[in-house]
Amino acid sequence: MPLAQNPLSVEVELPREDVALITVDGYLDVDTATEFQAHLANQLHHGRRHFLLDLSSVPFMDSSGMNIILRVYQETRKTEGSVHVISPTPAVRRILDLTGVSITVPISESVAEALTRVDEGPSVPEERGGQSL
Repeated sequence: MPLAQNPLSVEVELPREDVALITVDGYLDVDTATEFQAHLANQLHHGRRHFLLDLSSVPFMDSSGMNIILRVYQETRKTEGSVHVISPTPAVRRILDLTGVSITVPISESVAEALTRVDEGPSVPEERGGQSL
């Protein structure tokens, strides 16, 4: 079985100077996660603080992809940035929900909705709402 059976395609657009829209197409798993991570690292290196991850064409994601999303989330928090997942497929949404990632990383239905969330700034999770800033 060839490794590139389900190749990954990653496209990067810059809707704003500090916002990277990363559109992913294909399986996001242990075989393709390094490529995904390289694109995110490149955008971090170039000063992007907000990441919009369009996963509408990702039929499958394993823990490798999920871990990369969480790592970029941690990196963006250092610069008061954000990560937003856009339109995940039902299988990917289920993984995000089951693991609790969707509680930490907001899920939007469109790029416009995600950009609105970027403009609104970080939301404070309910369980932390009473803590002082």
